[in-house]
Amino acid sequence: MRRILGIFNDFNLKIWPKWLFRSRFSILGQPPSFAMNRSSAVLIVLLAATAIALLGCGGSDIYKDNDDYTGKLGRIKKESPADIYVKLGIAYLREGQYAVALRKLKQGLQADPKNAEAHNVIALLYERLGEARLAEEHYVRAVRFEPENSFVRNAWGSFLCQRKKYAEAEEQFKRAVRNPLYPTPWVATTNAGLCARRAGDLKKSEQYFRQALTANARFPVALHQMAELSYEQGDYLSSRAYLQRYLAVADHTARTLWLAVRVEDRLGDRNAVASYKILLRAKFPDAPEVQLLREYEQQ
Repeated sequence: MRRILGIFNDFNLKIWPKWLFRSRFSILGQPPSFAMNRSSAVLIVLLAATAIALLGCGGSDIYKDNDDYTGKLGRIKKESPADIYVKLGIAYLREGQYAVALRKLKQGLQADPKNAEAHNVIALLYERLGEARLAEEHYVRAVRFEPENSFVRNAWGSFLCQRKKYAEAEEQFKRAVRNPLYPTPWVATTNAGLCARRAGDLKKSEQYFRQALTANARFPVALHQMAELSYEQGDYLSSRAYLQRYLAVADHTARTLWLAVRVEDRLGDRNAVASYKILLRAKFPDAPEVQLLREYEQQ
């Protein structure tokens, strides 16, 4: 799993849809660069991936919160007439055909108005289109119809974090992880860490990233974030170690190369610094990190 794209998905999830990297967000436009320091953009990636993962959790009937924490992950999947439309909607999203995708998803909701998957994916699409109000309406419905669906909770939490509703977002991530059958709890936990970092709570952020790595020691997003935090805390040896672990499972991005330059500079390894500079300029000549490097060199 050398490339993050093979992930997780719900990040290593084995379901990274290519359309995630055709976003209006510049850092998503190039797969190797998605793990940048813009926590909000990373959350978008996590959100999109989990929306696709919903396809494996189908059904449309409602289960109450007091049922049990496993929800539909602990039940036999029931077919829904919306399933085919959701799959088609995702396929068109992958190709960047948003108008067609929207039509298919709307057809799915007409066929089954209580289908949480359809609500979740159409919410993602509306968010991508800048229609935050409509996105929120569908996220709320998705959670209402499948309250113990961890994928839905994770997506809803990501949306809330984008809108700086940090406490509410954290609660959704916790609800996602609470389900013992959630196959990728490190995803929601990493999102919780990213959201805490965006809120300025670095201590809590670190706790969540460590928790994610306890669940999946090879998760590249959490490894990268721990490398960044370690550098900011002045622990350069730990930052180097996390970067080395990151490279064991993913390729360098512009952001990780930029971090590596600064880490090795602090540790006094001039040869490593020179090598990382060459790689950064060669692999990502137009990345913002190259300009940061120029400014760094002039200091």
